Amino acid sequence: MNSYSIALIPGDGIGVDVTDAAMRVADAAAAKFGFSLDKTGFPWSCDFYLKTGAMMPEDGIEQLRPFDAIFLGAVGWPKAVPDNVSLHGLLLPIRKAFRQYANIRPHRLLKGVEGPLRAQGFDILCIRENTEGEYSGAGGRVHEGTPIEVAVETSIFTRAGVERILRFGFEMARSRRGKLTSVTKSNAQKYSMVFWDEVTDELAAEYPDVEVTHTHIDAMAAKMVMAPESLDVIVASNLFGDILTDLGAAIQGGLGFAASANICPDRSAPSMFEPVHGSAPDIAGKNIANPIAAIWSAAMMLDHLGEAEAAAAILTAIEAATAQGIGARPGSHSTETITTAVLAALEA
Repeated sequence: MNSYSIALIPGDGIGVDVTDAAMRVADAAAAKFGFSLDKTGFPWSCDFYLKTGAMMPEDGIEQLRPFDAIFLGAVGWPKAVPDNVSLHGLLLPIRKAFRQYANIRPHRLLKGVEGPLRAQGFDILCIRENTEGEYSGAGGRVHEGTPIEVAVETSIFTRAGVERILRFGFEMARSRRGKLTSVTKSNAQKYSMVFWDEVTDELAAEYPDVEVTHTHIDAMAAKMVMAPESLDVIVASNLFGDILTDLGAAIQGGLGFAASANICPDRSAPSMFEPVHGSAPDIAGKNIANPIAAIWSAAMMLDHLGEAEAAAAILTAIEAATAQGIGARPGSHSTETITTAVLAALEA
């Protein structure tokens, strides 16, 4: 029987609630399909930061390295720890250290879920560059606190980084409906985004079976609202992908349905799986957080580990629940009710 080692970082707020729900479903799928998950918990969070002065220990990355996958609940507690501290202290270092350069976020309506748009039949896969670009952390501030203070933030786009995320996108498009949209703002950003467009065109020659479209970020935001059914695979930079995937979450019914994977494609290091939503401290521990995004993320984790049948069964079980209206609307059901419904459908 296959066994997979999973590092669990529930994190902050509702991250604890939804991680518990996701792992209950993942364990049930493992039992049904004949494998096991060997889970190790890590208390790294804003609370950990307040106690130790760091979001994770100095050797945190090395502690995580031996695992087959990492599951993250949510990170952030803005009233206690600034978001830039929590983000740069935990999530971003993991993504960068383990070369998780492909952030994958699926956007479609689950059965029984009504989105805010008239469109119903869309199935979009957003692929976001995850380790450089606008979130590289290159820059600084001088003359701080004075009238002549200057802040500089530099986006870093390397040929290796841009080429590998675009190639990943082309491969995903080839495995789906054969359409790729590369999102930039090259009419305004004449160096980095023109460079991205040029690399896209270079790679397109290697993928004659994939239909390639260049779209500016503002036009793409409009298209995701007006004609989402026309889209297949979207590839974007770190910042643009971050923004578009929150829009994608909105059109699929809300952040409670938004799953994601941070993938190290060559599998030289563990990949990390997490719901897109934040920690929502105001509802933490109240049994009202929607766990579907976390459960979906767990399904993506199992698929990445090679347990495709179990992953598909979890998605089918999620939709069996939402088709009955359970968890289909924000606040309609408790965390426990939704989790129980998914478990019942999975075990049926």
